[in-house]
Amino acid sequence: MMQFEDYNFVKVDIGREERTGHPEVIFGAGKTVDQVVQIFSRLVEVHNRALVTRASEEMGEQIMNCYPAAQYDPVARLIRYGKPHVPLEGKVVVLTGGSLDIPVAEEAAKTAEWMGCRVERIYDVGVAGIDRLLAFRQTIYEAHVVIAVAGMEGALPSVVGGIVRRPVIAVPTSIGYGANFAGVTTLMAMMTSCTAGIVVVNIDNGFGAGFHAAMILQLLTEKEGT
Repeated sequence: MMQFEDYNFVKVDIGREERTGHPEVIFGAGKTVDQVVQIFSRLVEVHNRALVTRASEEMGEQIMNCYPAAQYDPVARLIRYGKPHVPLEGKVVVLTGGSLDIPVAEEAAKTAEWMGCRVERIYDVGVAGIDRLLAFRQTIYEAHVVIAVAGMEGALPSVVGGIVRRPVIAVPTSIGYGANFAGVTTLMAMMTSCTAGIVVVNIDNGFGAGFHAAMILQLLTEKEGT
């Protein structure tokens, strides 16, 4: 039996939640509003929840007209509907180097929340003012997963990775001066960090970081349930 439905322009993976614990997520960029609404409606019908990333305001308005309980976040560019079946154990802490990193951080945080995570945010604690970061060290220590979102030279995850005993997910952003190369400089810096235990997602990929954090906590929750 096929676990997807073919709508010509898209093949909707309705079996993904059974396999992975979470429904397929819609990438809104490049799709028409009607296409997103059609996919969203089918996912809600099957799973009673859905998520759209990189969504436009028009997509948000149209979906909220059809589903008043849906939420559109213009900062994170997410459309969320429904709740996870089981809240996940543990806590995710999301950090940003600066305030310009917040849209990517919010994409990560709200993705993780939609997947069942408890999330705490600590923004604008870049290493250029190290006291700001260290002032929150206890909260950071208590996290089960840390998502560190930063642009420029991308030093934040390396510093955080050196003071915690939990997984650190590094998210490079396209914020930076001069020869930042739209975030490539930050990406390379994070990937060549000498701090062990850091994993790096692609530039501005807050969704990927939030999803990965939730998968880690899903493992913890499944272990607690055995």
